[in-house]
Amino acid sequence: MDDLAAEFEAERGRLRGLAYRMLGSAAEADDAVQEAWLRLNRVDSVDNLAAWLTTVVSRVCLDVLRSRKIRREEPFEVFPEPVADADPAAEAALADSVGRALLVVLDALGPAERIAFVLHDLFAVPFDRIAPVLDRTPVAAKKLASRARQRVRGTSPLPPADLARHRRVVDAFLAAARGGDLAALLDVLAPDVVRRADAVALPAGAPLETRGARAVAEETRVFGKRARFAEAALVDGAVGVVVAPRGRLALALAVTVEGERVAAYEVIADPARLAALHVTLLSA
Repeated sequence: MDDLAAEFEAERGRLRGLAYRMLGSAAEADDAVQEAWLRLNRVDSVDNLAAWLTTVVSRVCLDVLRSRKIRREEPFEVFPEPVADADPAAEAALADSVGRALLVVLDALGPAERIAFVLHDLFAVPFDRIAPVLDRTPVAAKKLASRARQRVRGTSPLPPADLARHRRVVDAFLAAARGGDLAALLDVLAPDVVRRADAVALPAGAPLETRGARAVAEETRVFGKRARFAEAALVDGAVGVVVAPRGRLALALAVTVEGERVAAYEVIADPARLAALHVTLLSA
């Protein structure tokens, strides 16, 4: 038993990473890994422990994904409180290591698509091993992963040079916002920049629209703590921003870039509008 426990512990980190990408929740990922340990103790022998554990954790995650309520039935919180017994700092570090935009995009996939994509594209599991997890043929599993890949990897109508420039500007804006750097914000914002926002994203009484670089920069400094949850992504085909505490989409920024500056951005937080957005990953 001691040897088995040691072998399991050697696999724990990989299994937790796998489950977190499938579920987007550190607590649920830990539960899935613990369930695999409990099941391991109920079997007589395992020929390939790593493969067996991968299959079990994947099946547990698939069951969790299938049993979740659809998003519109969940109460909406722009910045939800940490769940009980969760370590917010550890959860944030885990989300950062995986990529918040990736978690947002994966959250939009169906359960089977998500499992197939994570196993194959992120963990290089062959389709003949993915198929039994999903109760599909290898060909069907491959089609699920391919469909998920098309939804994850975004395309933009912008020429590559413009896309790279827009990303550079958005990254500079995010870096300045995270650091609360007023001078850097003024450098990256156009003099006549306009910030618009859904009411749900703002404190009571705050204006839905702010104009001018100084006013927008000062406001961004005040609300800049949100930027630590932010990451660039393609939002409806343009370079924008997703703000995703614990990997769950809370806000999106639709950004307009002109030249080397942000000319305007809109903070989208209304649940119906968020649900209608097409968020995909920017290529590396």
